[in-house]
Amino acid sequence: MLEQGKKEKLVETEKDFALDTVISENTAKNLGVNGKSDVKINDSDDNGKVLVLDTNVILHDPDCINSFEDNDVVIPIGVIEELDNFKKGSEIINHNARKFIREIDGHDDSLFNGGSLIAPGKGKISVKLESVKQEALKEGGFDLNKVDHQILNTVAALVPSEGSKGTKRPVILVSKDTNLRMKARAIGLLAEDYTSDYVENVEKLCKDPQIIEGVPSELIDQLYKDELGLESLDELVSKPLLANEFLILRNGSKSVLTTFDANSGSVRKVHVGLCAGIRARNAEQNFALDVLTNEKIKLVSITGKAGTGKTLLALAAALEQKSRYRQIYLARPIVPLSNKDIGYLPGDISSKISPYTQPLFDNLGVIQSQSRESKNSPHFRDLIEDEKLVISALSYIRGRSLAKIFFIVDEAQNLTPHEVKTIVTRAGEGTKIIFTGDIFQIDHPFLNTQSNGLSHVIKKMEDQKMFAHVNLEKGERSELAELAANLL
Repeated sequence: MLEQGKKEKLVETEKDFALDTVISENTAKNLGVNGKSDVKINDSDDNGKVLVLDTNVILHDPDCINSFEDNDVVIPIGVIEELDNFKKGSEIINHNARKFIREIDGHDDSLFNGGSLIAPGKGKISVKLESVKQEALKEGGFDLNKVDHQILNTVAALVPSEGSKGTKRPVILVSKDTNLRMKARAIGLLAEDYTSDYVENVEKLCKDPQIIEGVPSELIDQLYKDELGLESLDELVSKPLLANEFLILRNGSKSVLTTFDANSGSVRKVHVGLCAGIRARNAEQNFALDVLTNEKIKLVSITGKAGTGKTLLALAAALEQKSRYRQIYLARPIVPLSNKDIGYLPGDISSKISPYTQPLFDNLGVIQSQSRESKNSPHFRDLIEDEKLVISALSYIRGRSLAKIFFIVDEAQNLTPHEVKTIVTRAGEGTKIIFTGDIFQIDHPFLNTQSNGLSHVIKKMEDQKMFAHVNLEKGERSELAELAANLL
């Protein structure tokens, strides 16, 4: 169950994004648009809408033009220019730019003259050259030296004037930039976010484990010794169990932490114990350590607010199982400040990525201090020197082989769904991937609780036998940290 603060935050977010898709009656009247009217790129078209894409939509999803059904898609020439700036590099965003450029390059010259069919049953795609500055932008004092304003100008130029002949369709700017959408609405243009990969009912992703009261005492005793057939709990379980779903079975003061093993079709007791000197402090952390050390589960997502132990538990599990894997990768996505690449930062590559990877070293320090007296002390400095343990920014992990790797991706809420897919689909034999993060704490300027890659993977992988999700509720960093997370 979500905490009250998170619920309020989610409601506010949903309201903000709802504003982006609401078309007021006055705006519709100014544009000559109503619910059934049409605006076309050329006179031969008479169905759907005209969607003008911003650069960030293409970089977010290079296959986006296949998501718009029979609507026509317009690419402003300024967007092509921006994509040109992204075509060089090894990051996923660079691959996305190149992929999209290659795709539209496959169309003939009709791309610049009326539009080229995207695919059978789809609309047309066209590239729109720069237009004469429109009256709305003149009145608003917009500087056309900015690409964002050039895109707005293209949208305004495509909106038919009053009294124009032919059918009329809505012309809509599609952008993940909230500020640009606000500018569009300020001058009477329609604007929407790209929502094709939105995850609905985000609050359900952070559900608590199912608690079943009144379980016969003998069943609880049996679970401490062996697995239990699901039929034994049929009358007690209110809904079908998902693969690797967690249950807390209780009878008065007696209880047991369990999980539904979809491979065997039975309920088993969750294994608890030390991992690299780290011991779970609550039920959810026990669930997390169980799936992190389960060889049958190849993909794990762990969510929770700051201080709940997401990264610490993942690192502890990795170090405990280091003999099973060829390497341990610890990575974080880089969210550049002020939309600048890390290249502007001073120093060599180690200096550039140090601010992003330092939290990983902090967690390793905690593990080291907890396991000093343990025979299984990880000695992570030796592991780093031997390249058994690799800590890096995510952009410098891509392209490497992911065979027999324990791969932890921290702050995964700052990844796009396409980036998450790229990482998971490169998993080789014997590799385990862990995504950790807080879907309510996103630093990426074009992502939100519904569109980020972490929410996407939790929703899409739900009920898969080799996937497990754990949501950590209670902060364990310190009493002060927990108080601040709840009140500030």
